[in-house]
Amino acid sequence: MVDGTRELAMAAEPPRAAACRRWRRLLHRRSTVALLMCLPMILLIGGLVLYPALYALYLSMLNRRMTAFVGLGNFLFLLHRLTFQQVIFQSSLFAISAVLLKAFFGFILAHLMHNIPNRHQRIWRGLLLVPWVIPLALSTLGWWWLFDPSYSAFNYVLKDLGFTPVPWLGVAWPARLCMIAVNVWFGTSFFMIMYLAALKSVPEQLYEAAAIDGAGAIQKMLYITLPMIRNIISVTVLYSLIVTFANFDIVRILTNGGPEDSTHVFATYAFQVGIQSGDVPLGASVSLFMFPLLAVFAYFVLRNVTRRGKEMAV
Repeated sequence: MVDGTRELAMAAEPPRAAACRRWRRLLHRRSTVALLMCLPMILLIGGLVLYPALYALYLSMLNRRMTAFVGLGNFLFLLHRLTFQQVIFQSSLFAISAVLLKAFFGFILAHLMHNIPNRHQRIWRGLLLVPWVIPLALSTLGWWWLFDPSYSAFNYVLKDLGFTPVPWLGVAWPARLCMIAVNVWFGTSFFMIMYLAALKSVPEQLYEAAAIDGAGAIQKMLYITLPMIRNIISVTVLYSLIVTFANFDIVRILTNGGPEDSTHVFATYAFQVGIQSGDVPLGASVSLFMFPLLAVFAYFVLRNVTRRGKEMAV
């Protein structure tokens, strides 16, 4: 009887009042509230990331004058260029070497910091974060002065010690190593702070139980530390690999792609081809070339992270 009365009342309710009530009920749902709160960020990402990416994909399929559709012609043209093959090699060498070294040194620093008392740890943590806090372009200029062929501080020390000066940025391999060294100096602090936060979350009872069973430091690291923080390691390496592949400042300031285009990475080569040479579609093709590589790597890393999360939940 009550349900029938309610249905009659709803039927007699004006359409405008019924619509207002439906909207009010919709706004009280958690999913709706969450969507509204995330909507500004979704619009920001769509405007600043998704739209430029789709527009770059469209540009990459046009000719130089942007008057005709060429499909994958720009990508095929790049693959047959010796300079671009060198860019692929240099970008992979630069990103993979720098990320592995940052992960290694960051892991060591995080362990050293983890064993320092909290009172002193804040001071050291702040000092070690300085390279990451300083703007990359500014710190790279300082490194450029250290590597400068004419007034290099490193060569000044080498001369005083009786060694021959090294053309740090004038030869391909020394220039590549210098770029990797600067990136490692800049990014190790990020790995350290991420790994340190992960180490803080590992229960001390696990180490105590392992010590009672006679486990040494290496065994604790292999069977407790690494399994407990491997998800953080995977995500941090993935994020750093994406950022390092897209690095522009270090290469642009230190070598500008030289000598003889031997130190170009995707970002600097795309800038040279697309902006300086005026071939915007070809530059867009260069910038999009790293997307499949990173997408495949991200897929496997995130799949393993999800799988480990389900195993830990079970």
